[in-house]
Amino acid sequence: MNMPSIARIPIADVSEGRAVASVCCYCGTGCGVRVHVRDGAVLRVEGDPTHPANHGKLCSKGLALGDTVRRDGARVLSAQWREARGQPMRDIGLGQALDIAAETLARVIRSHGPDAVGFYLSGQLLTEDYAVFNKLARALAGTNNIDTNSRLCMSSAVSGYKRTLGADAPPACYEDLELADTVLIAGSNMAYAHPVLFRRLEAARARRPGMKVIAVDPRRTDTAAFADLHLAIAPGTDVALFLAILHVMVREGLIDTDYIQRHTEGFEALRARVDAYPPQAAQRICGVPAQDIIQAARWFGGAQAALSLYTMGLNQSTSGTDKNAALIHLHLATGQIGKPGAGPFSLTGQPNAMGGREAGGMATLLPGHRDPGSALDRADVAALWGVDKLPDAPGTTALDMFDAVLEGHIKVLWIAATNPAQSLPDQARVRAALARAECVIVQEAFAGTETLAYADLVLPAATWPEKSGTVTNSERRVSRVQAAITPPGDAQPDWRLAQAVAQRLAARIAPDKAARFAYGDESEVFAEHARMTAGRDLDYSALDYGVLGRDGPQQWPYRAGRGTARLYADGVFPTPSGRARFCDVDYRPPADEVTSEFPLRLTTGRLRDHWHTMARTALAGALTQHVEEPWVSMHPDDMRRLKLEAGALARLRSRRGSVVLPVREDDGMQPGQAFLPMHWGSAFMAGLGVNALTSPATDPVSRQPELKFSAISAEPAGLAWQAAGWLQGDGAALRARLAPWLRRFDYAVVLPVGAGGVRIRLATDALPGPALLAELADALGLGRADVVFDDPAQGRMRRVAVEQGALRAFLLAGDLRAQDALLSWAAGAAAPASVSALLTGREAGAARSRTVCVCNGVSEAAIMVGIGRGCDVAALKSTLGCGTGCGSCVPEIQSLVARIPAAAVTNGHALGTATGVVSSQPSRVAGGVF
Repeated sequence: MNMPSIARIPIADVSEGRAVASVCCYCGTGCGVRVHVRDGAVLRVEGDPTHPANHGKLCSKGLALGDTVRRDGARVLSAQWREARGQPMRDIGLGQALDIAAETLARVIRSHGPDAVGFYLSGQLLTEDYAVFNKLARALAGTNNIDTNSRLCMSSAVSGYKRTLGADAPPACYEDLELADTVLIAGSNMAYAHPVLFRRLEAARARRPGMKVIAVDPRRTDTAAFADLHLAIAPGTDVALFLAILHVMVREGLIDTDYIQRHTEGFEALRARVDAYPPQAAQRICGVPAQDIIQAARWFGGAQAALSLYTMGLNQSTSGTDKNAALIHLHLATGQIGKPGAGPFSLTGQPNAMGGREAGGMATLLPGHRDPGSALDRADVAALWGVDKLPDAPGTTALDMFDAVLEGHIKVLWIAATNPAQSLPDQARVRAALARAECVIVQEAFAGTETLAYADLVLPAATWPEKSGTVTNSERRVSRVQAAITPPGDAQPDWRLAQAVAQRLAARIAPDKAARFAYGDESEVFAEHARMTAGRDLDYSALDYGVLGRDGPQQWPYRAGRGTARLYADGVFPTPSGRARFCDVDYRPPADEVTSEFPLRLTTGRLRDHWHTMARTALAGALTQHVEEPWVSMHPDDMRRLKLEAGALARLRSRRGSVVLPVREDDGMQPGQAFLPMHWGSAFMAGLGVNALTSPATDPVSRQPELKFSAISAEPAGLAWQAAGWLQGDGAALRARLAPWLRRFDYAVVLPVGAGGVRIRLATDALPGPALLAELADALGLGRADVVFDDPAQGRMRRVAVEQGALRAFLLAGDLRAQDALLSWAAGAAAPASVSALLTGREAGAARSRTVCVCNGVSEAAIMVGIGRGCDVAALKSTLGCGTGCGSCVPEIQSLVARIPAAAVTNGHALGTATGVVSSQPSRVAGGVF
């Protein structure tokens, strides 16, 4: 039953040398971009000054988007298939792959029923992708087993909004950042996770110095450093804090009793609960001084306009729904909603998590903010889709879906545009599920992601900037995404792949439904989706591509040719009574218990220049410079108590797994806490990645896992032998080549570096034999080197290779003294006077400093020299250029200026020679350097 493959659609609206308007593919800010293309290649990406989300601003990731566009082996270029586990994957034609997908789904549905299949999607998909997948799952396959990685980031925000306000609809807009008198930032390091919005907030406070900013975060982040008041709570105690703030506002008469009486319900029951949380009680739970809680309450309750901004710190919790509700209560109690500068504003983590929710792309949602548990809503959607009925059995959410695979209930799992073999918690269990599945279909754009190792069938997907469609950002603004280049190889837009499989599947199990997937292009998909919002709270049924092209991005609800900036200005809410609801929430501790065996509280989070599992950001050299490798940060007191030295390797354990990582001091942490960046998985490091440690416990309402809290232990790893190396070349290709070394050592990382090429670091507790050292040297192209100092019996091998006077590769095994100097040379610093003297320890070599400003390559050392010479932030910008690109590094520069006394900085180097700007050309080796 072969069907023709997908016809390639030309990019007709792109001419050589033209700028194409589109949207950034990272966070939910939804920044407009202009993609400059010529001859089918992306030349550069810049911010779109006409887009209302960002007005031309971009962060470091957005500015580096052009560097992530690849058309080579870094991409999945063709379909791949293996007929049995244990066999190697082989390339096949796309048409054959689509037939295999359809036949596999049909066979399993016939044999085991529709709920034996599951679809796990991504907040990075476009709304059109979601719409086709959702229709395929529910209207054709007949299952509600469709969920997305948005379950990991936004589902508690959804539940919190629905529980209190009646609908999944952020009521505020970006303009409110400029109009608020008090801004409460909770569980969000905006400076890293939403840098463009943070820049906007910085500018607003500079114009209005009376604005008060409160940050709620266990760590002293760049965002917390910016705040007027930092409430450094113990992880997981947000509900107790918000109840205490409300207690103070009630006690001091700072609530709006008229608003409460006219527009809300349930306040009296909550008030009784609040009575039990005076600031002193909250201090004992949260660790925040009672006086600071009182101050926060007075600033919030006394503001003319109070805005809250929040994200994963609240959401990723077993009480995430309650945390969201408790924060929203502060707005309802004070009437701080539905007016300029006010409202509870959840910042979306992914570029189209909002659009996915609108399209019903989650097990707990149907299109148009409908409920799959409602017979009426199911009937509405069935009629709109032109089918008799939709399934009524509840679908499985993200973690439950993988549990169902492990238990044998789900046989076929189709994964699209996400990487669960890195991003989900309790990786041992997740990977056991993937190994148990009868068939795993992975629809992916980037080669080398962890989940591809478990795929039986791979479908090659297009990605940014090769796709067209729409996304919705955090302020409910729908924007057009436009393709700038054609996809490479056989890659196709995700909705096209889903459509092609749906048509083939329909031919096998429901021929009458094939016509339901006969879309000519993505505009037809959007038109069908938009019709499904008619009469709903998010109604944008009047939107189409023509309107978006003519009038630009629009906020929903969109009626009578106008978008809506703020919701609930009339005090009427989409609940049965028309009133917002107070909920009787109480503090519950996190699920993972802290004990003497696991005494540390681990949180995870984003870094400034990386995103998710680094499938894209690792391709941009500039984005690897600020933080080059995974580490765990801890308070210095804990490190002394646990006998951990800064930079040394620590073994971290939880009840689920362990990892070995370097440890670094951070006095911005509270004692008893630890922090891990979320980005590194087994594609970059030994073991199962950072999520080997994290807890799979979920919120009972939102089913969102508690990624922000895991009880762990830490101890010295005791790995006496270590090695480090570097090899010039394409980072993606070299990572694939060196990946097997990640499985051979207790500690291992293979990481792209900004200068090009990859770094490798290895450690173990026993000396490796000469044969293993020789194999390692060969892997780095150092079988024959220009400088060699080997002592295999002692586990030592020091080799350097030079090509046309520039460093090509090095290996330091058993003796790492020259590592920083060689990496500095690789990055463009001057060559050492004598490589031999460097390798044997007779010469110290150049010191190495991390990069702070990746746009202009300015190091921390250069900034410190500038501070020592009396420079403030403005002077550092003018002399070094740091902070003059995207501006994302400015908070860190401000922190350095504030925290490093000028007298403590050595003035031994002239500022002009310590700029830290890395040359794009490697330094040449002078004569006699060896």
